[in-house]
Amino acid sequence: MTLPTEGELSRVPAPGAYITAMDQYSVERGPKGDYLDSMEPSVFGAVEPPKRSRGRLIMHGMVMFGREFCYAVEAAFVTPVLLSVGLPKSMYSLVWLISPILGFLLQPVIGSASDYCRSPWGRRRPYILSLGIMMLVGLTLFLNGDAVVSAMVTERSLRRTWSIVVVMCGVVLFDFAADFIDGPVKAYLFDVCSHQDKERGLHYHALLTGLGGAFGYLIGAMDWGHSALGVLLGSEYQVIFFFSALTFGIFLTVHLFSIPEKALARDSAADHDLSDTLMLLGTHGNGYGAVPKETAIEPEIRARSFSALSEANAVTSSAKQPNKEVQKRMTLKSLLYVMITMPNHYRYLCVSHLLGWTAFLCNMLFFTDFMGQIVYKGNPYAEHNSSAYVTYERGVEVGCWGLCINAVSSALYSYVQRLLLPYIGLKGLYFVGYFVFGLGTSLIGLFPNIIATLTLCSVFGVMSSTLYTIPFNLISEYHKEEEAQRKQRGEGQAEHDRGTGVDCAALTCMVQLAQIIVGAGLGALVNMVGSVIVVVLSASTVSLIGCLFIALFIRYVE
Repeated sequence: MTLPTEGELSRVPAPGAYITAMDQYSVERGPKGDYLDSMEPSVFGAVEPPKRSRGRLIMHGMVMFGREFCYAVEAAFVTPVLLSVGLPKSMYSLVWLISPILGFLLQPVIGSASDYCRSPWGRRRPYILSLGIMMLVGLTLFLNGDAVVSAMVTERSLRRTWSIVVVMCGVVLFDFAADFIDGPVKAYLFDVCSHQDKERGLHYHALLTGLGGAFGYLIGAMDWGHSALGVLLGSEYQVIFFFSALTFGIFLTVHLFSIPEKALARDSAADHDLSDTLMLLGTHGNGYGAVPKETAIEPEIRARSFSALSEANAVTSSAKQPNKEVQKRMTLKSLLYVMITMPNHYRYLCVSHLLGWTAFLCNMLFFTDFMGQIVYKGNPYAEHNSSAYVTYERGVEVGCWGLCINAVSSALYSYVQRLLLPYIGLKGLYFVGYFVFGLGTSLIGLFPNIIATLTLCSVFGVMSSTLYTIPFNLISEYHKEEEAQRKQRGEGQAEHDRGTGVDCAALTCMVQLAQIIVGAGLGALVNMVGSVIVVVLSASTVSLIGCLFIALFIRYVE
């Protein structure tokens, strides 16, 4: 009998200790290949997935290009379309209320459902496909609703009412699906990629998001009404819909077939193999790492989920509940409780994220309308064949060029961030993004001329890239720091219920809350002041308040 060496003994877990990694144990490979690579990610979350190629990661990020392409089209045309079908000026911002309220209430529930989806196609992809179809339906109603109603209804007053209803339904449905799809997409990436590939994948997501927005605004900036394609399809909006639906449909398909996703469901054979594998981790005696026959208690394995919507749950096996999943599904109540009880530096990060998105949405959702009414001095309520309305449409098209500049600058700034990070850190980058945006929007409001406005549109991209990257990087650093501290104290991950997914869900809900604030307050503010110029000035004020909040409350991370 050969006694184990001291080094071998040090690799065996103590009784009751949590197993946080599997790569240090030797498991024989069977004829089916590496068993650990085939294990279900929800159970063995600590097992590193195989390295993904650059092409696979780019294919995975293609859906962000398509999503942002459609988002750009909506951001550029939603206010002009709503005003052109006759929606009262005092009510047009209320359109933004319905979708974020639904999102704020249902996001944790749907996120939890995707965590436990047992489709043979995987956990995330069925939800991504469903939400993608909803996006296409909403886009169809939004851009074609007026034309369809005009062809079916002849009475003018009735036609106006139905046009408003159909277009509003399209906007709400599109917003709801487009907001929700980001969470399963991020969760899909985190489920199938190693830590290094997650960082690479998020970088490609940010790059393709910026490029998608740039191309979307570019399509909107062109005058398709007088082109051959515009004559063939009927109007400018039908041309834009054709490009948007085609782009999103193709890139969604590429995304869904980019990286294989393992199904969550297990059969009895998989459970038997799982038990055999766990037994290999110990010995047949009662020494360290052994599984005592009297209690038949197997090691408990904590699965870490990096879902952007909800936290994964522990999988506990015992004599009374062998291989039974204990699912702690997240609800709105549990999410609010977590947000209330989370550490102060996480709560401050949520507040700053709320301020940033409130400022950003104030500006972006009404920017093309600002260009049409303030910079070009057009009138969206004038007759469609009048010079005032044509001037307004020209301002909207130039506003699309400005938003295209914003998208390009967002993609470029994602690279600049990596260069500045060693010098000013994450908190410095966070502050710079808010400050540059606040300064730029204030100058646009004070000097609303074409050249200055288009030049300063580049600051929008700085804010966009900041909001999409810095808060999540800070969460990652906070969790990394906490994990190191727990290891120093000898604590296990299972002693802490909060995970990365909970904090990501809290941040995501701040975006919905910002939409609710903008939708509820900005329309009334514009109606009270009587000018759209209050939009950019409000964005500047909130952003500069966010700068002060970051400087005082956001925790510095080296």
